[in-house]
Amino acid sequence: MELHKGRPESCEGRLPREIRVYDFLDKLGLEYDRTDHDHADHMSDCYEIDAILNATICKNLFLCNRQKTQFYLLMMPGDKPFKTKELSSQINSARLSFASPEDMEKYLDIQPGAVSVMGLMNDTDNHVKLLVDEDILQGEYLGCHPCVSTSSMRLKTTDIFGPFLEAVHHDMTVVKLTGE
Repeated sequence: MELHKGRPESCEGRLPREIRVYDFLDKLGLEYDRTDHDHADHMSDCYEIDAILNATICKNLFLCNRQKTQFYLLMMPGDKPFKTKELSSQINSARLSFASPEDMEKYLDIQPGAVSVMGLMNDTDNHVKLLVDEDILQGEYLGCHPCVSTSSMRLKTTDIFGPFLEAVHHDMTVVKLTGE
């Protein structure tokens, strides 16, 4: 794995959803570094990528309430355990569970294993609420997928939670998760 500045030289063989991420970031004038790799579907796959990116790697969870009327994208540190009860009390939503792959594709145009804040660019009707663990905001850089699990990117944390969120018309709710 090697770290490259910006988009790939050739987009041949890449999915349209990945190319749209690069187009969107380039249009915003945001700088990013990128590396290609085998599928990274689980946090254990991300630790090697983390060493290349030298950025905070997020655990991204796509959640919903029992009625499937509220959808959430939760960004939290990869090494922190997720406790549903702890989050539910902070957002006043009982019975949170993982949303279906179909809803993930419908709202974020992402498949399981590639969940990323970048998917919010596809949620033009704001069906998904962004929840961010406060620890994610501490690092200078943040690592995420460009809507596919065979590439990872590094962007400045302030660019994601500033110009990027503004451009995709999403707010964030900061939560405090202890994993206890």
